[in-house]
Amino acid sequence: MMTDPIADLLTRIRNALRVRRDVVQVRFSVVKEGIAQALRREGYLRDVRRVEDGNRPELRIYLKYGPEGEEILRRLRRISRPGRRVYRGVSELKPVLAGIGATILSTPRGVLSDRECREQRVGGEVLAEVW
Repeated sequence: MMTDPIADLLTRIRNALRVRRDVVQVRFSVVKEGIAQALRREGYLRDVRRVEDGNRPELRIYLKYGPEGEEILRRLRRISRPGRRVYRGVSELKPVLAGIGATILSTPRGVLSDRECREQRVGGEVLAEVW
């Protein structure tokens, strides 16, 4: 039994980046897909696809590297945890590393990056920070 599937997703992506994999495959969930799509919209991932593999849907995440093979994603950090939830209003959302990084939030409008949250004027639970 897994207690924190979001932390597991972030760890799988981190590990795959360290060994220079092109693709990571994880068990599908709507929240995991939302996080991966937000990372794709921010330019940290190449593509995200839902794959029906057997009787369980899977999420296939295509990682992105720089022109000389360097990691685009250098840090993935889980903020809100099952034992300690962290929430931010839209006025409390500050750019990560002066706009270089991003914060991923779960909002009433879905999983969004901090940029999207400021545009839509919505806050929520802070899931992760990336840069």
